[in-house]
Amino acid sequence: MFPIETDRLTLRPLEMHDLEAVHAFQSLPEVARYMYWAPRDLAAVRTWLEGRVRVRELTEEGQALSLAVVRRDTGELIGECVLFWTSREHRQGEIGYTLHPGHHGHGFATEAARQLLRLGFDHYDLHRLVARADGRNKASARLMERLGLRKEAHLVQNEWVKGEWTDEIIYAMLQKEWRALQ
Repeated sequence: MFPIETDRLTLRPLEMHDLEAVHAFQSLPEVARYMYWAPRDLAAVRTWLEGRVRVRELTEEGQALSLAVVRRDTGELIGECVLFWTSREHRQGEIGYTLHPGHHGHGFATEAARQLLRLGFDHYDLHRLVARADGRNKASARLMERLGLRKEAHLVQNEWVKGEWTDEIIYAMLQKEWRALQ
């Protein structure tokens, strides 16, 4: 199953040797701005990465499969994306993505997230995938729309994050909608 190759990217499970590359973007305030976590120091990234490298295949509900997003032309790790298995009974999951800001605006996140949809729907036979973002994160909303996800909710001030009430937007796609796009 891995690596997953696209025209410009390689997606593969994260490894401990990715520590410095992941720290390079998880430590940035602009990356953490819309996340639940603050910019991470090297020790925090190491702890996070230790938990993520253990899962190389989704085998049970509640797991998260984190993949390195690597540029094929340079071999540089530019981000990570994740597929969560949220419900076995309802065949549901969630996707997420984080890219180094130096690589924004080139379609890399769209390319990687499209492969998460393919993985969730085609490999894991999930019925429904969702993507969530802070309501202020307009770039993430545009990406979800480019992928063909449907906006299902805009929850107003539903979470207390980093000392303030924040909105949450939720987008989703069904497997049959994915198949219709193919």
